[in-house]
Amino acid sequence: MVEHLNRQRVLNLLDSFYSGDIEGALARLSDDIDYIAAAPIDILPHLGHRRGKAEIRKMWQTVHARYSSMRYELPYFVAEGDKVAVLIRAFFRKSGSDRVVQFDIAVFYTFRDGVIAQIREVIDSFDLVQQVLERDVAAVLAETKPSKG
Repeated sequence: MVEHLNRQRVLNLLDSFYSGDIEGALARLSDDIDYIAAAPIDILPHLGHRRGKAEIRKMWQTVHARYSSMRYELPYFVAEGDKVAVLIRAFFRKSGSDRVVQFDIAVFYTFRDGVIAQIREVIDSFDLVQQVLERDVAAVLAETKPSKG
């Protein structure tokens, strides 16, 4: 039964976040929320490690400022006890260029007292960085590779 509740709680969080209702999404988090996104913070500095609703709010506001619209699909969704794991296929439309960035995120949620106390995200960051920068990063890396002499 708790799995069903936590599944619905995650769906409510995602629906709030992706629709732009940041405060509604924050209401589903503990005050001491611990968030970590495994991503290159040199290029995506708003990600990384965040603690508390104020830091999460600022991060989510940054994301929503950069993208004019967002939607998601959930190809995988597993709930067991106080833990929920989802694979999110995200679609973000860039505000400046109107280009759609599409990437996958594995997200692991841990609940405490009916709210989310911990979020861990693993992002396909190489693909995401290429799309955000609108450059073929592999080609750039190949060009800068030192030649053997």
